[in-house]
Amino acid sequence: MILLVGIFITYSLAIVALSYGFTQIKSYSRITLNPKTSFTIIVPFRNEAENLPLLLESLSKLNYPTDLFEVILVDDDSTEKFKIQDLGFRIQIIQNNRISNSPKKDAITTAMQRVNTDWVITTDADCIVPENWLLTFDNYIQENQVQMLAGAVSYQIQTSFLHHFQQLDLASLQGATIGSFGLHKGFMCNGANLAYTKSLFKTLNGFEGNEKIASGDDVFLLQKAITHAPERVHYLKSKNSIVTTKPLDDWDSLFQQRVRWAAKTTSYQSNFGKGLGIIVFMGNLAIILGLFLVSPLTILVLFLFKIIIDAILILQFNRFLSQPTRFLIASSIFYPFWSITVALYSLFGKYEWKDRLFTK
Repeated sequence: MILLVGIFITYSLAIVALSYGFTQIKSYSRITLNPKTSFTIIVPFRNEAENLPLLLESLSKLNYPTDLFEVILVDDDSTEKFKIQDLGFRIQIIQNNRISNSPKKDAITTAMQRVNTDWVITTDADCIVPENWLLTFDNYIQENQVQMLAGAVSYQIQTSFLHHFQQLDLASLQGATIGSFGLHKGFMCNGANLAYTKSLFKTLNGFEGNEKIASGDDVFLLQKAITHAPERVHYLKSKNSIVTTKPLDDWDSLFQQRVRWAAKTTSYQSNFGKGLGIIVFMGNLAIILGLFLVSPLTILVLFLFKIIIDAILILQFNRFLSQPTRFLIASSIFYPFWSITVALYSLFGKYEWKDRLFTK
């Protein structure tokens, strides 16, 4: 009983600290400066013929001079070749040069050989970007001395429990992301909305050191950047730059995705990130063990307390996104069992990604 209470106190303090950190990152909305930054948008893809036209359409609507950005699509051995049309901006498709266990890292590394701009910004083929996406990044870059900027990602959710569960899960992850930046302990980001200078990528030797890990093109590069120049790595907390993506439509695909995300945690360079991962794991494990070790009333009280603590961070992020918060109680009951299963499987199992099987 004492051990469970101790775990819950530690977990609660960690979430409260992240919630406080969230408030320390000020929202940014300026889009009035004349654009100056040149960007290359890198989009790795594999068999995305359905999604790519939607992304490219959103890129064609960008409120940004077309002579200041270009797009490089990196085809990672798609079975059906994608053809581009004239969209009013510079765009090219190149083939991925596979040299490691990570297709996405290889795709970005391949594209970097073609980059002629000062900044690179990555996103995914199943995303849609807002019209002031690049303009917001540009204005922030002009006003701040930065070399890397992380941005927010949200789901285009419908009414199902599966979709809302994914949004709540993403809200907790990205709430923790912003919170960690607010505590000056940034350790996580999302490659669907990540910008950095070409010079920084070269200085860090790209993804050198974690090529054997299939995922983590975003997180490991961020952690290297923070080790190199923490004051030059910021979080862009702006409604103008939120990238939206599709949620997955079946539980098996979601499980495979979350296992892929979790598999890289043990390889984090950030001690803060590793420690937070252990605390979250123990907090969810304590709920499950408590069902067998303490009275029903005690575990109910602890469970309700955890839901309230988690809701603080989740609601903060969903308010920032202007997303509805539904199925919170049901998701909170289901989540400990889900997260523990994902975490344990990621330590010992394999996962599927883009019709390929990967190990850690």
